[in-house]
Amino acid sequence: MDLLGSILGTMQKPPTMGDEERKKAKAQRALLEKQQEKEKKKLQDFREKIQKRIHDFIKDGALQKFKFETMDKGWRAIVHEVADVAGLTSFSFGIEEEDRYVMIWKKEFAPTDDEINALKAGKEWNLEMAKELEKQRELERLSAEENVPTQKKIIPNSNYKDKYKHLIGDEAAKKGAKQTTANRSYGFVPSENKRDHRTIEEVLAETRAKKKLKTETQANPVGGSQGEGPVTGSSVNQTSEIGKTVSDNK
Repeated sequence: MDLLGSILGTMQKPPTMGDEERKKAKAQRALLEKQQEKEKKKLQDFREKIQKRIHDFIKDGALQKFKFETMDKGWRAIVHEVADVAGLTSFSFGIEEEDRYVMIWKKEFAPTDDEINALKAGKEWNLEMAKELEKQRELERLSAEENVPTQKKIIPNSNYKDKYKHLIGDEAAKKGAKQTTANRSYGFVPSENKRDHRTIEEVLAETRAKKKLKTETQANPVGGSQGEGPVTGSSVNQTSEIGKTVSDNK
């Protein structure tokens, strides 16, 4: 026998489970399964009961909401689940482990914030309470409007023109107020004197005269062809005068 075999031979074997212990463990497992099955059936029966009550509530056209009895958290969870599947609105109210319950509403009669707040405070919601809250809200609104300070219109003590009237005079201030026209080259300055007041006919006539004079000058230079006299000083002066006039009017 090798070393490993001798060691294993000296070790104590684990205690074996007797018949009585095996029977006891088997009975415990069976009892647990039976309890679980019983609890499962209980939950299913409760769910079916809630489904029927909610179905009857939906069919009753006279009912807008329905209040369930006080129940534990697990049961309330089933009520909320069934109500949600049925398309209803549901809320829980009351103190946990004392009087907490579930209330459901049809979709077209969903609760307002005022109703939910009243039920959370342990009050019974009704039409009279709704009217009272609306009246109280209106009074608060009117009171807030009365307490809003009115903004007064600020009126200056004096006109700034009167402040400098003794320096420039009233008439000078009026005459000095001239309309200015924006000019990209000269900035905001009176541009009335810079405008060309000639008519289109006058401008065209002057342009044609200038071109004609230039053509005649080029065709008849000084000492030109026979039959045409030289350009006189008066003609040169006239040409310069026309050019100057056009330049001044631009």
